[in-house]
Amino acid sequence: MSEQVETNPTDWVREQIERIEETGTTEGITVLGSPIVLMTLRGAKSGKLRHTPVMRVEHDGHYGVVASKGGADEHPVWYHNIVAHPEFTLQDGRETKTYRARLVSGEERAQWWERAVAAYPSYAEYQEKTDREIPVFVLDPV
Repeated sequence: MSEQVETNPTDWVREQIERIEETGTTEGITVLGSPIVLMTLRGAKSGKLRHTPVMRVEHDGHYGVVASKGGADEHPVWYHNIVAHPEFTLQDGRETKTYRARLVSGEERAQWWERAVAAYPSYAEYQEKTDREIPVFVLDPV
C-alpha cells in the first residue's frame, strides 16, 4: 500500500491537485495561462508526503523549480522540504519520474532563470519585489 499524501490547505491548490488525481495528468492545468507540473515532496519537519504544483520549466529532460513565493521575502515552505529531501517524484503530463534536486548558482542559475521567466514571465516581477535572490533548483533524472 502506498503512503498517504497530505491534503493541501490552500483551496485553489487543493483543487488543482484533485483535478490532476482525477484525470491522471497535469495537462490542461495552468496558473495564469502557464502549465504546471506536480512534485511530491517529503516534509522537512513532519516527514509527511505533500503534493506541490509548480510552473513547468523543462529543458532536455531536466526541470527548473523556482522558489519565488510570489516575491515574498521568505522562501516557500517547500524550499525547505527540497533541501531536506532532494530526491522526489515529479509528474509532467501522465509521466511520473524520480528526480534529484540541486540548488544552482552563477551562470547555470542565470540560464535556468531565463528559461523560467520565458515559461512564466511573472517571475521577473517577483524578483523585483524582494531583496532575496529567488532560489532556483534544477531537477536531474535519477
